[in-house]
Amino acid sequence: MTEQQPAIRLTGLTKAFGSVTAVDHVDLEIAAGEFFSMLGPSGSGKTTVLRLIAGFEQPTGGTIELFGHDVTKTAPFDRDVNTVFQDYALFPHMSVLDNVAYGLRVRGVKRSERRERAMAALAAVRLDQMAARKPSQLSGGQRQRVALARATVVQPKALLLDEPLGALDLKLREQMQVELKQIQRDLGITFIFVTHDQEEALTLSDRIAVFHDGRIEQLGTPEDLYERPASRFVADFVGTSNLFDLERSSALIGRAGEHSIRPEKLTLASSPATAPGERSAEGTVVESIYVGSGIRRVIDLDAGMRVTVLERNDRARASDDDRGDRVHVTWHDEDVVSLIPPGA
Repeated sequence: MTEQQPAIRLTGLTKAFGSVTAVDHVDLEIAAGEFFSMLGPSGSGKTTVLRLIAGFEQPTGGTIELFGHDVTKTAPFDRDVNTVFQDYALFPHMSVLDNVAYGLRVRGVKRSERRERAMAALAAVRLDQMAARKPSQLSGGQRQRVALARATVVQPKALLLDEPLGALDLKLREQMQVELKQIQRDLGITFIFVTHDQEEALTLSDRIAVFHDGRIEQLGTPEDLYERPASRFVADFVGTSNLFDLERSSALIGRAGEHSIRPEKLTLASSPATAPGERSAEGTVVESIYVGSGIRRVIDLDAGMRVTVLERNDRARASDDDRGDRVHVTWHDEDVVSLIPPGA
C-alpha cells in the first residue's frame, strides 16, 4: 500500500439482514488507480460490500470513505462512483452514442459537449465507429464495452464492476479480460471488481481480497494468494491444491499442522526421491485427463489420500496409457505451503 490517500477506506464495515450477518467488520483500503478484486463464493459477502460502497445498501455499522470523505450516509447519486452490472441495462431504443451520453444528459451537460465526451469514451473502448448502431446490433463483448464507456464518461473516481463478464461465453470472457485490464490502465481510475471466478481475479487484479463468511480471509497480490495461501479455504478456493490434513502432513511431509501443494509442483517417477530436500510417496494412477496444455493425473497414495499431479503436455502420449501404473509422487520441501488459519 502506498502512502497516498486511499481511494476507498472501509472501517469496521458491517451489514446484517435480520439475524444473518452478511458483512462482518471488514477493514480494507483500496489504492487510487488500483485494479482491485473481491473474490469469493456465493454468500461470502463480496457483492454486499460492493453495494455498500455504491450506496445501494446502508451499513449496520462502520464507515465508508471515498478519497478521504466519509460517504457512509451519502445517497448513491452523490457518490463519485459508478457501477457496471452483469446485466448491462442499455436502452434498446437509443443509439450507442446516446446510451453513453445519457449520464451527461441527466447532469445537464450541453449537447455539443455531451457528444464530444461520449465519442471520446467510445474511442477509449474502440467502439467510436459504431456510435450510430443500436445495442441489438452489437455482440455481447461490444455491449459490455458500451456499458463501460457509459459508466466512465462521467469521470467517476472509482468504477464498481459486479461480475460484468458473467453473461459472456468462455472465449469472449477471456478476450474481454485482456481488454478490461487495458481499459483500466488507459483510464487510470480505480476499478473494484467482484467475481466468483478465481482465474478471472488472478488474471485481472493488482490485489485480491478473498471473502469467506462475510470476512476477508486473505488479502494480497495474485501471486501471494496462489503461492502462499494463508488458510485451507484459500488454498482450496484459489486454484487447485492438494490438501494434507494433520495426520497426512505428519506422515508424508514430516511437519506438524496442515499443508498444501499445487498440482504443478508435483512430479511422477518410477523410483523414490533421492535428491536433497525432496520427498516422495508411492501410489497408483487412477485417472489421466487430457486438458490440452497439460495432463492431469489423479493418484491414490498408499498412505490413504488422493492427489492430483499436473504434467506439461510437452510430448505425445495418450492420456489413459498409464492407468493402474505404480508411481512415486515427488515434491520439493520448498513447494510445501503451511496453512495457518487467520488469527492463529
